[in-house]
Amino acid sequence: MLCSGFNVVGFNWISSPAATELESIVLDWMGKMLKLPSSFLFSGTGGGVLHGSTCEAVVCVLAAARDKVLKELGGWENITKLVVYASDQTHFTFQKAAKLVGIPPSNSRLIETSFSTGFSLSPENLRFVIEDDIKSGLVPLFLCATIGTTPSGAVDRIAELGNVAMEFKLWLHIDAAYAGSGCICPELGHYLDGVELANSISMNPHKWFLTNMDCCCLWIKEPKLLVDSLSTDPEILRNNASKSKAVVDYKDWQIALSRRFRALKLWVVIRRHGLANLMYHIQSDIAMAKRFEALVGEDERFEIVVARKFALVCFRLKA
Repeated sequence: MLCSGFNVVGFNWISSPAATELESIVLDWMGKMLKLPSSFLFSGTGGGVLHGSTCEAVVCVLAAARDKVLKELGGWENITKLVVYASDQTHFTFQKAAKLVGIPPSNSRLIETSFSTGFSLSPENLRFVIEDDIKSGLVPLFLCATIGTTPSGAVDRIAELGNVAMEFKLWLHIDAAYAGSGCICPELGHYLDGVELANSISMNPHKWFLTNMDCCCLWIKEPKLLVDSLSTDPEILRNNASKSKAVVDYKDWQIALSRRFRALKLWVVIRRHGLANLMYHIQSDIAMAKRFEALVGEDERFEIVVARKFALVCFRLKA
């Protein structure tokens, strides 16, 4: 109600310094709750932005990765050589985002997963596919790893995938849309091990963090790459604050020009509940999931398909 009532349209700093500054603050708060490296925070060398959805966030970082590599390759005529990678459990919005930035659908690699690995992406299989693409004259561009896939709750091994990404110079994005909120709990933080190897990470407070739609946090190590890809500089928006490069103009961190005051609702949630109560909320959901899993396990009609991670239980009727 506050966001709608204020009707702030904070597309750049000068249009609403309060909306811009509060967004930077709450993103650092959220990043510190997740224990992200300082390289992702405004208080360090990175930064963050609130988008409406994971799809929007992935489109933006894909565009930044695309433009960076095409500049190195010498021009847009090389776009058909670019290849993106994910697992067959990765949310389908990744394929949509890749198409939107001009990656041919035939250059999207959805690598098969299996029950034996808990449906997580195998670093060995990823390496094999990348090497095969390089032999074919293609250019590996982007890898999307997931913490908590939608179909199975699978968690990709970030550290191992990060090493592969670094070896082949891929942009590594971590999609932690729903399950990332759980990583504020000490007992779940290990799922983010290796995050320092990523170029960007996103999670949605509107999924498991008591925050209303729409609210997606995106952190990026090198904000300049995002700004270089998405910035606009029309005469009507020029001002001394933007010219000084000392402020953040969030219009250059997203697809649209206008934007809502999303930071206010995340600020209210964090201030109203506090870290301890937010952790309790997540831990309570996980306790309920454990209880449900136990009930399913006791029923001979069902079998557990994937071991429970976070608060997701995957089961099916026995054949």
